[in-house]
Amino acid sequence: MYVGKARNLKKRVSSYFQRTQLSPRIELMVGKIARYETTVTRSETEALILENNLIKELAPPFNILFRDDKSYPYVMLTGHQFPRLASYRGKIDKRNHYFGPFPNSWAVRNSVQILQKVFRLRTCEDSVFKNRSRPCLLHQIHRCSAPCVGRLSVEQYGQDVAQATRFLEGDHSRVLTELEKKMHAYSDAMEFEMAAVLRDRIADLSSVLQQQSMDTVADGEGDVDVIAVAQVEGVVCVNLAMIRGGRHLGDRAYFPKGLRSTGGSLPLPTEILEAFIAQHYLEEKVGDGEATTNLIPPVLILNHPLKKLGDDVTALEESAEEAPPEGLHDLLNAQAGKRVTFLHQPQGQRRHWLVMAEGNAKIAIAKRLVETGGQLARARALADILALELESLEQLRIECFDISHTSGEATQASCVVYAKNAMQTSEYRRFNINDITPGDDYAAMRQVLQRRYANFQELPVEKMPQVILIDGGKGQVEIARQVLSEFGMDISLIIGVAKGEGRKVGLETLIFADGRKSLELGIDSAALLLVAQIRDEAHRFAITGMRAKRAKARTVSQLEEIEGIGAKRRQKLLARFGGLRGVANATLEELSSVEGISTALAEQIYRQMH
Repeated sequence: MYVGKARNLKKRVSSYFQRTQLSPRIELMVGKIARYETTVTRSETEALILENNLIKELAPPFNILFRDDKSYPYVMLTGHQFPRLASYRGKIDKRNHYFGPFPNSWAVRNSVQILQKVFRLRTCEDSVFKNRSRPCLLHQIHRCSAPCVGRLSVEQYGQDVAQATRFLEGDHSRVLTELEKKMHAYSDAMEFEMAAVLRDRIADLSSVLQQQSMDTVADGEGDVDVIAVAQVEGVVCVNLAMIRGGRHLGDRAYFPKGLRSTGGSLPLPTEILEAFIAQHYLEEKVGDGEATTNLIPPVLILNHPLKKLGDDVTALEESAEEAPPEGLHDLLNAQAGKRVTFLHQPQGQRRHWLVMAEGNAKIAIAKRLVETGGQLARARALADILALELESLEQLRIECFDISHTSGEATQASCVVYAKNAMQTSEYRRFNINDITPGDDYAAMRQVLQRRYANFQELPVEKMPQVILIDGGKGQVEIARQVLSEFGMDISLIIGVAKGEGRKVGLETLIFADGRKSLELGIDSAALLLVAQIRDEAHRFAITGMRAKRAKARTVSQLEEIEGIGAKRRQKLLARFGGLRGVANATLEELSSVEGISTALAEQIYRQMH
């Protein structure tokens, strides 16, 4: 139920059983305790690591738990002779240079566009770069210097890359100074075309900095994370604002799991901040690569001071620089490879960033309250219409099924889950449908339901749906009735969603498997809006899976049909030209230049692809 740490375990445990008034949250937890287990570590640092690992692994309901995919995007400069500029998510490769992380993909795209406009770095794939014979459209619109066709030397391109790197690191004034010196040098040498290029580059860079100088660019600030916690109407939000190279890249809001459902009073802001920092920064990995040390900036600005490890209350004197828990601070320093400074009373631009982060945290809470209120209203309306007996809307679980294919090809079924008043994407499932007549939706629906509920007796109570939505009419509902009857399940769970005229939302008809009269709720029905939301999500999830399966099958089959093309040659072709489309667009000469592809085989490939 709960994982905690302390210097003195006796005092910590006994504090939960004293006669003094406990908070409602702690009192609720104490009432459920059956036993406790202890582990003694050699140091506070080890205690912090163990606590962090156990919280992530066990997800105790009375701990503060932040869950997120942690898949942050980065700006990447490849280790190529002419480095490629791109946005990137995934495993870190030491051969490349990464900048970030960025709070969202929009911030990455914005930075890439700035670097394209000012420094004109290439963004094309290596396979495209190698096969260019003339400059592309990006060169024509002054977004690329066309190194692919030798429009500038390795040294010249390297200078542009170095300036872009300094810009990303926040050294804006130095970049501008260097550009100005080069412009004057070209002008003195009467190379006016090059001087004009640099003049335009300086103007573009100055324009970018001027547009953002009001509230985002702070020269020399470098990398800073601003973390603000806010509580409104029982909802807690931690807002993380990322500053990279002195540029405010945006915010990302985090909502801890389970705090409202445990009841009672909420944890102190200091406890929330400590939990967030430990779970967010410690031992974060990208893919199966090494820990991303550049996730931890040298400065963390907080809107509350942290408490000492093991302290029951916060007792820190207010100062410009805080002394965070020793174990946490040591771990952050070790992982970052540098000293990490904690501030909670910043001045100047940093103070402005903190105020914005606090405001954005409250805005995120207000948005969550509005969205939750609307979602709860829809869920309540649906529960009332279906006469569901629920103690709480948290118990409402809906599973929805959809079938997708293209004229019988690459048939896939989807199952999406709505529970705890939200779509549960981690519980979505796709099913490959095999051994049926192509295009037989009834057989596909039978197969997916049999596979989904074959072992329904073993499901825990909270995983058993109260509603099973079927995207289809009477035929699909009858198939679902037969399957559930065979398994001994309650057929009243089944509801078919038949599309109305023109497939417009609001004209659907709900069809029941237990003989109840069909319902047409109307476009103003809150219950129908929830049903349509879940149905549309099932359709989206099914069709994206089907398209991916179909594309993969077509890619492989089209090349496999060519005699003499095995797995190795197919892989070499796809790698050289960046995919099937590149192979189809390649000339005979380009095809025959691939290792293992003779002139005769190249001609055969060309005929097959055209």
